[in-house]
Amino acid sequence: MTKPGWTLDDIAWERFDPSKVDQDLLMAVKAASVVEYNASDYVGYLKAVFPEDAALHATFEQWGREEAQHGMALGRWVKLADPDFDFDATFEAFREGYTPPHFEEADGSVRGSRRGELIARCVVESGTTSYYSAMRDATDEPVLKQIAAHIAGDEMRHWRLFYDLQQAQAEPELKFWKKLRIAVGRLSEAEDDELAYAYYCANTPPGRIGIEPYDRKACVKAYETRVLRLWRPKHLDRAVGMIAAAVGMRPRGLVARSASRLIWAAVRFKNRGALKAEARDLRLARAA
Repeated sequence: MTKPGWTLDDIAWERFDPSKVDQDLLMAVKAASVVEYNASDYVGYLKAVFPEDAALHATFEQWGREEAQHGMALGRWVKLADPDFDFDATFEAFREGYTPPHFEEADGSVRGSRRGELIARCVVESGTTSYYSAMRDATDEPVLKQIAAHIAGDEMRHWRLFYDLQQAQAEPELKFWKKLRIAVGRLSEAEDDELAYAYYCANTPPGRIGIEPYDRKACVKAYETRVLRLWRPKHLDRAVGMIAAAVGMRPRGLVARSASRLIWAAVRFKNRGALKAEARDLRLARAA
């Protein structure tokens, strides 16, 4: 975590190719830039979970700086792709409308233990490693490809950080079923207000935020529609394997491989449904 990493100056911004910007992916990246930049809340929360460890606080602060840099890099790319995008106004609107309640007055982990909290962090880093790897492989725009590759590498290191911290805890080992419940619970939070509200703020003109209605379910669906099409089996295999390792399972064991196949089937099913819905909406628009 402390060794020098990449900076915004390392990105070949001059290679940006507007003809290779995917508009659906652009909408998802706008939301991701806001969420990534909002790392300070998470840093403060993790410090509250580990209140007595100053060295660990410094580690969390470095992690937060790297996460915020992800948001800055993505936001700068979005500005190239959409010069009208106002990152500062979007982020301010997001901060005003979204703050997880347990971040305001944190007193220990909402997962019930430090080990549980670190497992939840591993789940998040597993998903982001997979997401940015999928983005890197899916996009033809060279600058976004480079940014996504850098972020995917960071997120893999972050997963390792939280995994190692979990293994080093003096607390008693959690029972397998409890670790699994924590992991599944954290996955289910992907449909909470954070990403949905970020998507709403990032894809609504700043002057219309709060005027245009915010529909959480619709925003979740819109975000998923644009993101799920990026994934391929290899990306899901990596994410599932990382989550399996975090809860004490074999990353490439039968259970993990079976789970990955089931998730891939669900992703394909959702993608087909999304494509049908888009085709239906297009027909209705033309008829009108």
